[in-house]
Formats: sequence, C-alpha cells, structure tokens
Amino acid sequence: MISLKIRIANGEEIEAVAKVYVDSWRTTYRGLVPEDYLNRLTYEGAKQKWFHFLNNEIDSFIYIAINEAGKVIGFASGKSIDDENFNGELYSLYLSRESRGLGIGRNLVSSIAEHFREQGITSMMVWVMEQNKSGLGFYKRMGGKEYLRRKSEFGGMVVDDVAYGWKDTSVLKKGK
Repeated sequence: MISLKIRIANGEEIEAVAKVYVDSWRTTYRGLVPEDYLNRLTYEGAKQKWFHFLNNEIDSFIYIAINEAGKVIGFASGKSIDDENFNGELYSLYLSRESRGLGIGRNLVSSIAEHFREQGITSMMVWVMEQNKSGLGFYKRMGGKEYLRRKSEFGGMVVDDVAYGWKDTSVLKKGK
C-alpha cells in the first residue's frame, strides 16, 4: 500500500492540479475526442480553468491526493448544484496514469462525499463520457445509479454523457 495524503487544496496547488488534469485528459480521452483538442490543452489554460472553478463556482472545492514524495497525483472537485434529485456534484476526478487502480480515486470520491455531508448535502451526481468505459465501470462499482443523459462537444465532436447519482452519499464512506 502506498503512503497517501488526501486534503483540501488551496490556490497554491492549482498548478499541480492543472498538470494532472491535462496529462489525464491526454491519456484517458485519447481516441475518444479529437486529437487536436487534446493537443490544444495547456497547463496554463488548465490552471486558469481551475482557479476560475475555485473562485467563481458556488460552494466549489478541490481535494488533492499527495504521494509520499509530496507530489500531487490526483484530485477530485465538487460543487453545490440545484438539481431536482441531487444537491451536490462530483465535478471531476482525475488521476495520474501511474496512480490508477490503487484505490486513490475511491478515496478522493469518499472525501468529496464526506465534505458534502459536513455541509448538509447528502446526495451527489457525476457526469461521465459514455465512451469512457473505465469511468463508467468505476462509478457503477461505487454504487452510482444511472440518472440522466446529455450531449457534450469537444473540439467539434459530439459525445454522449451519462450522469450517475447517489441519493445517499453515506454509502461512499471511506473503507467501504
């Protein structure tokens, strides 16, 4: 088992978050979205995106996973939403390639759910690209139930998204 620390991020870690975000997109979504879209992703653009998320989204937050060397190897973000069935959104979950399959994603999702519960938010949803089979399988294994569908566009390509939801986030406690 690797030594891991998960904690809420501050603005100083946005650069590391941006790196995980871009690198993860380039590995996870290769073949699912246009290559030129992935090639246009930049660390600086991602840094601006995540600064904006933290500073402009209502009740938004980011948790980071830090390995024993002090490197950010993954992150998850959440925000409050006004949906008829869910009041929290797991907005993102990204891991460095080498840290996948080690339980880090599960721990980050649990941290997001716990943060929501502390705020009185007991339900949450997440959007996943339908072509991202590993993502779909992960959220199903975490007990998410298919809720809704939508279309998104990346670099001129339209993709199908699936929302998974948890009516009671207590099922996402650490150790489950």
